[in-house]
Amino acid sequence: MRRLSWLSDRKLRHRYGVLGAALAVFLGAAWLAQSLLVPKYMDHVIEGNFTEEYYRSPLGHELLMVGNCEAYENISPMKLWEDYGITSYIRGNSNQLIPQSYYLLREALRYEKPKVVLLNIQAMAVEGQDSEEYNRMVFDGMRWSKDKWQGIMASRMEEEKLADYLFPLLRYHSRWSELSKDDFRYAFRQKPQKSYNGYYLRADIRPYTEFPAERRRSDYAFPEKNMEYLERIVRLCRENGIELVFMKAPSMYPVWVEPYEEQITEFAGREGIYYINTLEHMDEIGLDMSVDTYDEGLHLNVYGAEKLSAWLGRDLKGRYGLADFRDKEEVAAFYNQRLEEYRKEKEEQKDEFEKLGYISKYKRQEE
Repeated sequence: MRRLSWLSDRKLRHRYGVLGAALAVFLGAAWLAQSLLVPKYMDHVIEGNFTEEYYRSPLGHELLMVGNCEAYENISPMKLWEDYGITSYIRGNSNQLIPQSYYLLREALRYEKPKVVLLNIQAMAVEGQDSEEYNRMVFDGMRWSKDKWQGIMASRMEEEKLADYLFPLLRYHSRWSELSKDDFRYAFRQKPQKSYNGYYLRADIRPYTEFPAERRRSDYAFPEKNMEYLERIVRLCRENGIELVFMKAPSMYPVWVEPYEEQITEFAGREGIYYINTLEHMDEIGLDMSVDTYDEGLHLNVYGAEKLSAWLGRDLKGRYGLADFRDKEEVAAFYNQRLEEYRKEKEEQKDEFEKLGYISKYKRQEE
């Protein structure tokens, strides 16, 4: 009986061993496939890298900026560093919603406590997400935490499946026919940084032009959900002793209508929050929309972003006493290296635009 029991146990252990090995092989294959199939965003839609790049920056930013494209395309942290020694980062993504900004900010406070948070408030007028791609660009690169889970729950569209966020392979399993060299090259190695502390560099020039009139709305009140999350952002900053600043970027479209301005002005005044509407300071900033925009007035190019950043940095430094870290060796080593890379790409883009009339890596995105 003992021998039969021993043989039975050995067969059972062998069976479990085979099943365990098969499961390990399956999980390994799934991980390899997922690493290969998830988008790498290395050519034209580089914004898909912005969330994950935050974790590669030396933490301890005195200024953290949060918002949609009006943040990451209009403010240059490299200019803030060059002129004032301000350490800063932009946690922004395409069409980033106010709830998403809240959860990205809350997650950032797990790692650091900035002195000032600047929130771009254009997204207050946005009802909800209109493309899954924008949600994926916000969350795919975000580390797993309660903030990521709650952020997904707060902003996903009805047709999006939670399982696709938990297991990206389910979402991207059909990308086999779209794989490029970059998918193989960066499946298992770190990608080069595509932003400059969250800033999207564009050195091309497309002068401002008249946009078609926007359709009138019956109700310009900010969505209730946005107001709820704006109040959460205010509370979060106060609980952590952080100065909060609201900013409207100098974008010509979508039009920032008077009812929006009235609501933000009233809220900021009631809560004692400093609010900057840069549309009212364009002459003081020195912006010229015949040369300072790359997309006819929607966003600033690098020349416009540097003008805005120089003006904004002077204001925030004087108002909140932001420190100058240019004499701190370890911090300066990182920022000066990135500044050198920033200047190099700026010149390369400038030369390419003067020669071709466009920036080749962005041409596909714009066609």
